[in-house]
Amino acid sequence: MAAENIDEVVDGLAGIVRDARRDGDRVGYFAALYRQVTVEVRQAIRDGRFDDGARMDRFDTLFGNRYFDAYDAWRRDRSGPRCWRETFGLLDDDGTVIVQHLILGVNAHINLDLAVAAARTSPGEDIQSLRRDFLLINDILARVVLAVEDSVGALSPLLSLLDQVGARTDEQILDFSVRQSREEAWHNAVLLAGLNEEQRAATIERLDIRAAVLARLIARPGGLVQPALQLIRSTESGDVPAVIAHLDRAMEQTGARERTD
Repeated sequence: MAAENIDEVVDGLAGIVRDARRDGDRVGYFAALYRQVTVEVRQAIRDGRFDDGARMDRFDTLFGNRYFDAYDAWRRDRSGPRCWRETFGLLDDDGTVIVQHLILGVNAHINLDLAVAAARTSPGEDIQSLRRDFLLINDILARVVLAVEDSVGALSPLLSLLDQVGARTDEQILDFSVRQSREEAWHNAVLLAGLNEEQRAATIERLDIRAAVLARLIARPGGLVQPALQLIRSTESGDVPAVIAHLDRAMEQTGARERTD
């Protein structure tokens, strides 16, 4: 699966969501979230909100293809980046709650893929001209993540337990910090943009290892969070196709789109 433009990224993600609903595959949880992110970015391009819409189309296409490559590698032979292997490896784990599946995908895509896509879109000194548009796409990503996470409450009646044990706030969910990861993604994009191919490959490897470590912390948090997750999971909807359908409509359900302008 490889996209040539943002329309094909949207279509590819819609295909994954459709197949996941048919098969009852939890890969559709993050794919539904990510489809909405891409739809929002595409609309922002059409509305002229980016400094360079054509560049952002290329950026989002590179970003999307990082996910498609990881997805295809996992389906083919369980290979691909470490952080995505950690994420996909939990799809069949009945003990992993919905919000964990979402944040695991977000972790891999922000802490690894976002910086790589940005550096390849605008290598060298050109990366600085990308900053404003990068921050805008980052804002869209974070907004959709929070909208989808908010909508999970209808599927997960005890999700508020995470608030009580300090594992869920607007900026931090489990062991994943939305704000910190967004800031680090830009720092890493600037770093990667200035490296040669050999140096870039080594740095991407280090970013992947770090994101994989974070994935393990998200999947198996310590303290009171783990028993809270067990209680949450016991009351969550087990109807995977219905959960995917619900997540795929999160922006409409929360009214997040209307709050963006």
